[in-house]
Amino acid sequence: MQNKLLLIILDGVPWRNCGRLFGNLEGWVDSGAARKWRMTSVLPSTSASCYASIHTGVTPQVHGCTGNSNVFRLRQPDVFSEVRKAGGVTGAVAHSFWSEFFNRHPFDHVRDVEYDEPDSTSINHGRFHSMAGYGHANQMTPSDKDLFASLTNLCQRFELSYGMLHTCTLDSMGHRFHHDCPEMDHACFVMDEMLAPFIPRWRAEGYEVIVTADHGQDARGHHGGRDALQQDFALYYFGEGAGPSEDTALRQVQLAPTILRRLGVDIPATMTAAPFLS
Repeated sequence: MQNKLLLIILDGVPWRNCGRLFGNLEGWVDSGAARKWRMTSVLPSTSASCYASIHTGVTPQVHGCTGNSNVFRLRQPDVFSEVRKAGGVTGAVAHSFWSEFFNRHPFDHVRDVEYDEPDSTSINHGRFHSMAGYGHANQMTPSDKDLFASLTNLCQRFELSYGMLHTCTLDSMGHRFHHDCPEMDHACFVMDEMLAPFIPRWRAEGYEVIVTADHGQDARGHHGGRDALQQDFALYYFGEGAGPSEDTALRQVQLAPTILRRLGVDIPATMTAAPFLS
């Protein structure tokens, strides 16, 4: 591997929330330690559809995941599979949909909640949660500090070349409380504060770090359609790669080939969007 990289996905964070509420991430941009761009999700801007596009670099109209009720093992090359082909070690701490898309479907709550499979052609080290029972009255989300710690644990134990973390906390809070409220302000503040100590730690361990979202949310806590609040979110990059000017609009399908380029891994022909980092 040319580099090591961690992708941190904060589910359901619209562009407007980052600049207003994520003081640590914004402070690193001001200091020059990070760069920030605006990225637009695929359509539908539904969680599972976006997850699939983030790692395959193709739209839902190509990979076929039309929403959260249509989850299956994807057929296209993806970031995990290409890193494995290049001899890298992969890990993921995420919602169970990620295991189903990139390892095995259906998700077995005993077999797949935690696995270490050195010979896997996709995810070597997985730590997954299902959020079974999720609803308006009970968010069923794990502590984000525990998730960040789990990824760090995998990096240290298995020397990951590429690691991905996904948390649904802010998406769930947005669906429940919407966005113009004290509860959402506080949730974003806590996420930013929990994440902050891990970024310098990951950087000291040699990782480039991307912090981003899968989609946004509108004022009523909805996403899925074509609306700037539902589709647009921030991408923060901590690393040495050269990128475009900060006013460049990025597309979600550019993320997979960009990650592979930074890792020094060949980009498959199916990923036709241009990488935005050299």
